[in-house]
Amino acid sequence: MTDTPARTLLLWCPDWPVLAAEIVDGVPATGPVAVLHANRVVACSERARAEGVRRGLRKREAQGRCPQLTVVEYDPGRDARAFEPVVAAVEELVAGVEVVRPGACAVAARGPSRYLGGEEAAAEQIIEHVAQTCAVEAQVGIADGVFAAGLAARTGRVVPPGGTPTFLAALPVEALGRPALADLLRRLGVRTLGDFAALPPGDVLARFGFDGALTHRLAAGRDHRPLAVRRPPADLTVTAEYDEPVDRVDAAAFAGRALAEQLHDRLAGHGLACTRLGIEAVTAHGQELHRVWRHDGLLTAAAIADRVRWQLDGWLTGSSGRGGVGRARPTAGIIRLRLIPDGVIAQAGLQPGLWGETGEERERAHRALSRVQGILGPEAVLTAVLGGGRSPADQVRLVPWGDERLPARPGEPPRPGEPARAGEPPWPGRLPPPAPAVVLPTPLAAVVHDADGAPVVVSARLQVSAPPARLTVDAARPMEITGWAGPWPVDERWWAPAEAHRRARFQVGLANGTALLLVVEAGQWLVEAIYD
Repeated sequence: MTDTPARTLLLWCPDWPVLAAEIVDGVPATGPVAVLHANRVVACSERARAEGVRRGLRKREAQGRCPQLTVVEYDPGRDARAFEPVVAAVEELVAGVEVVRPGACAVAARGPSRYLGGEEAAAEQIIEHVAQTCAVEAQVGIADGVFAAGLAARTGRVVPPGGTPTFLAALPVEALGRPALADLLRRLGVRTLGDFAALPPGDVLARFGFDGALTHRLAAGRDHRPLAVRRPPADLTVTAEYDEPVDRVDAAAFAGRALAEQLHDRLAGHGLACTRLGIEAVTAHGQELHRVWRHDGLLTAAAIADRVRWQLDGWLTGSSGRGGVGRARPTAGIIRLRLIPDGVIAQAGLQPGLWGETGEERERAHRALSRVQGILGPEAVLTAVLGGGRSPADQVRLVPWGDERLPARPGEPPRPGEPARAGEPPWPGRLPPPAPAVVLPTPLAAVVHDADGAPVVVSARLQVSAPPARLTVDAARPMEITGWAGPWPVDERWWAPAEAHRRARFQVGLANGTALLLVVEAGQWLVEAIYD
């Protein structure tokens, strides 16, 4: 540990999770937006704060304060991807950048202050360059150490050398970022960082443990580690240009194999392997083609060459897509081909199986399905991913083969006989297992009668008027109901009248052995799914 922290310049982008949602997903950050994790607000826009939304609020309370609130799920991967151009823009002016977290990066202030005309001038130039390059507003703080520079960035302040302890002393203990510790310190009468820093270090370690001792050092203006600067990523892209346009599949495949071997050699030289490959081509008429291939294992030189060949074959032959809709063949041959390793890991990051390669049958299936995608497009091969939700349709998301298998909603339903998974959010109103075998894309209209022939209705208090006895679907003959279970009520988005849904689901068994999932909404019965 060092007791003399280096002068540090920290760039901070306020409300970064909100800005990342705008950059990646197009959610307007100028409106009321809240980013939620585990059903609590972790970041919100300025407009949302003006309506009373604060960090730590539950989703329902936040929407109660701001009915027009746009809710976005927290995605650390999205935040990191969106922040990469900002870090690259900072690296264009200064070297040795450390990403503290998505939305904040730090650099030693000594170098920039010397060749950019002082600390304040360096801060202004970095802010202006990020704004012009990335269209992102940022603030810069300069102080002794990363922790103090991060707090100074909140107000865009430059703390003079040696003045960091005085700057920190007046701040409340909540600035430590440990809510539980801050609450305990306040109950003990310690309200500022200066009060906390004045406590004997040995007593702090004995009472609050290692984390308390670490925050005690931060409160006194002593960082626990130096900057951990990152190395700019190496340029791993390989490109080939052709004087004569390549318009034959065999010639393109030969050129693609040579380029694939060049890419593999470059990756091997850095101790890396590719798991996601971008293929770009430019034709003589300026048409640009692009496709990304994903793979759950290491892409060898042969695997890269195969995917390049399949993709070039798909482009140059203009094969028919789904439903017989043809994709137009390029009007000219290819003059430039580029391979981009979009996803790389350390070459030892994936381990082969104990007896031979992992999943040879899986690899053959992957090659076949990837081949189909190369001809028909990525949407031609879809796989189902289970996630959270109340209805069977909500719990399934179709993703292209090879894409990341992420559920649309958190909380995968447990398999039959399994308990609910720890840490997953509950879904009140979700049906118990087993899941239906067939979910109808369009529910069928139905009528349910009791034994006397009267329609069965469900009251607002979920009282069933009579036991269901017969079911009529569309214009078919009535069928006898031999057993039923329910209702399972669902009351969604009640705070937004235009989007509100209030319904109840029933499971019914018919005399012919069929089991159905019925839903009733506003007095209308529908057949939603069929059980096996």
